[in-house]
Amino acid sequence: MTEPFTDFFHGASLPTVAGPFGATWDGAATTFRVWSAHATGLMLELRSADGQATRVVMTREEEGIWHAHVPGAGPGTRYGLRADGPFVPEAGHLFNPAKLLLDPYARLIDGPVRWHDSLRGYQLAPTGELVRDPHDSAPALPWAVVTEPSVPWSGDDVAPRVPWRDTVIYETHVKGLTSLHPEVAPAVRGTYLGLASEPVLAHLKSLGVTAVELLPIHQAADSAHLARHGLTNYWGYATVGFFAPDARFASVAGAQRQEFCEMVRRLHAAGLEVILDVVYNHTGEGDLAGPTVSFRGLDNATWYRLAPHARGRYEDFTGCGNTLDVRHPLVHRFVLDSLRYWVTEMHVDGFRFDLAPAVARGGQGFAVDAPLFQELAAAPAFAHVKLIAEPWDLGPEGYRLGQFPPGWAEWNGRYRDAVRRFWRGAGGLGEVAARLTGSSDLYEITNRPPQASINFITCHDGFTLADLVSYERKHNEANAEQNRDGSDWNESRNWGIEGHTDARRTLAMRERVRRSLMASLALSLGVPMLSHGDELGRSQQGNNNAYCQDSPLTWADWVPTPERAAFLSFVQRVFALRRSAPLLTRGSFLPADDGPDAPWRWFTPGGAPLTHADWTDPARHSVVALLRPDVDGGAPRMPPGAGERWWLLALNGGARAHTVVPPALPGVAAWRQLLDTAEPGL
Repeated sequence: MTEPFTDFFHGASLPTVAGPFGATWDGAATTFRVWSAHATGLMLELRSADGQATRVVMTREEEGIWHAHVPGAGPGTRYGLRADGPFVPEAGHLFNPAKLLLDPYARLIDGPVRWHDSLRGYQLAPTGELVRDPHDSAPALPWAVVTEPSVPWSGDDVAPRVPWRDTVIYETHVKGLTSLHPEVAPAVRGTYLGLASEPVLAHLKSLGVTAVELLPIHQAADSAHLARHGLTNYWGYATVGFFAPDARFASVAGAQRQEFCEMVRRLHAAGLEVILDVVYNHTGEGDLAGPTVSFRGLDNATWYRLAPHARGRYEDFTGCGNTLDVRHPLVHRFVLDSLRYWVTEMHVDGFRFDLAPAVARGGQGFAVDAPLFQELAAAPAFAHVKLIAEPWDLGPEGYRLGQFPPGWAEWNGRYRDAVRRFWRGAGGLGEVAARLTGSSDLYEITNRPPQASINFITCHDGFTLADLVSYERKHNEANAEQNRDGSDWNESRNWGIEGHTDARRTLAMRERVRRSLMASLALSLGVPMLSHGDELGRSQQGNNNAYCQDSPLTWADWVPTPERAAFLSFVQRVFALRRSAPLLTRGSFLPADDGPDAPWRWFTPGGAPLTHADWTDPARHSVVALLRPDVDGGAPRMPPGAGERWWLLALNGGARAHTVVPPALPGVAAWRQLLDTAEPGL
């Protein structure tokens, strides 16, 4: 074991654990194995089809591992856990045997986790002390289900393994993408099978998409706040079942594992990879007011990071009430076991780690050599897996853009900010140029290619593309938080009128800027990521934090209109242009010089080379880039019989029109216009 592991784990070693955790069926019996270091007793509760409960006392082994061997308890058996132990909140111990608990390793959970008061683990006594809540939570909690040892795949499955340089990501929500799709069979709208239906596959392929990035599909929980207001955790960033596909997205109750795998198989057959948005930084149990459904009840003091000098409080680096303590060897193993399961059994192709710095925080903060990073780099199972970081969390020094190790890509928040700022007219010429050319200032220093930058304009979190050009203020009243939630910073512009309008001039300007934003995304070095429905003009009516809105407000609207059809056609054309230019998918950064042979050079609209004074002039809003799109890594790559091609990419983020004078090039007598974001049809 290397020294960084020892430091990270506070001197502890990774224990040797015989056999897998969870429920393992061997054809005659199921062995249940659970870990809890501080419990004094663990009970396995089995539930029959008619609701009768059978309780089995579990036996403690070394390292705080508990097991029970139950003959005849085969696939389909529903089960839960109950843990007894000290109830000493100030020491971080919150055991309560009245609470049924989910197995952290459960492969299948038979329903969603909806808030109920009985899920609360404790109450506030009149004395001001926390005491155990005595109510049995079994009637309110779904059950874990014993499954077959391996997933029954319905046919051959071959992973596309698309190279990073050719990757185009489409971030989407399983339910939201197809709930309103008129060509998807009603029975599978909003499900795993609906997402992989032929109309959706054809749409994704028309955009040039090579990977879908799914908002969390691990089983999630709702909070008391959402339940009080009739809302639900639509996005799913509140995981309680890290091995279990969310039951919400199955077309047949209980078939979520099979349907998820069928979705993967169909996507793979269409050449599309599957990337999961995963939430290993916190769980859906939230803060001390949240539900007790699994980890908190099994061993709160070990699963979660507790404040060093006040162990009755959580260290919250996530803004979600708690932080998983991946410093502990068995929590670390749990995360790796979950990731390995989704790769080897469920055949996913990559992960986007929500608030990724939180899973790499040792005792001294973020560690670029964190054990999780080292294990993922070394394990053969992850050799072809795409790893993407959301490179910030809410803890001290939590903004870590550009600091993840080789092999990782990152959501590039500076790309989003620079491109938004430029096209709303706020300038920033040098910054936007750095982002369009792959952000070498962020990634070259760590020996990573331009594909380390996941370029995006919008994502699930924030305004949609249509709202980005229609609203300057958030409108989150529907979230029942008095519009306090969501960011007040958006780098958006409404072009004179807030929200919906029929004013033709305003609408024309909004469409022009929308086209310019999308063209910037398609024609940049790095990996582009589209947010679902942006190509269809999806609006959330100014809500920039629609995490709790499971309704047409967040679902993609597929009803065709002339405006939507025109914009969709534009998006398809601009990404087709991207595919025709090897320069935009090169695996190395552009050379620093801007001599006559450089593949990317900068000019003023009048054709003069850009000077240092031009780059730093805050009043300059326009620039022309001369691109040699056939160049890949320094060598021209031309179709047989074709001459060398040049592109002019002219950007004008200001209010004044400019006439572009192309720089003189030997042998170039005329230019052909391929695209004009000022004109809907070009």
